[in-house]
Amino acid sequence: PVAQATGAANTVVLGADGSRRGWNTDVDGLVAALTERAGLPEHPTAVVVGAGATARSAVAALARLGAELVVVHARRPEATGDLQETAARSGVRVEVRGWDLAEGDLAVDVVVSTTPSGASDGLAVLVPERPGVLLDVVYDPWPTPLAASWSTAGGTVASGLDLLLHQAVRQVALMTGQTPAVEPMRRALEAAAAAR
Repeated sequence: PVAQATGAANTVVLGADGSRRGWNTDVDGLVAALTERAGLPEHPTAVVVGAGATARSAVAALARLGAELVVVHARRPEATGDLQETAARSGVRVEVRGWDLAEGDLAVDVVVSTTPSGASDGLAVLVPERPGVLLDVVYDPWPTPLAASWSTAGGTVASGLDLLLHQAVRQVALMTGQTPAVEPMRRALEAAAAAR
């Protein structure tokens, strides 16, 4: 159902009978990465930066976390039909705004930046005085200018590595039927990232 809602699957599980089921583990990964970093209110206020496939997963994750409205900043607001369908299927309202209207909108409980490396760098000067939680899906180079400014201002920051870790935890569980230990996976991921 999550893959259908987001229009994206990143994991295919093969059944013993040859059946195939698609899963979107990014939604699970986003939820886990955000809840691991900070306690969010029951109905968090939320902003998503970007409007592609990862943004659709972010909208579904924020809906799962109790957001009732997600403000989405898109470079091309006219091209957000798929994202709006994901929101409707996930039971959350979205309000799409232009990229240039982000100033003042980042003072929310959680911001998820879903853009590729460099695309959100200009937002680093728009970090609010009291930032909430930021999940920036970029992990190389790290920290991004946005993440660095957010952290300097006292906000909580999660990176794309946190997302990768937790979506992989879900993938391993789907493929093996067992719940993997998170900390050894985290250590292996951090070691691999440090070796780059």
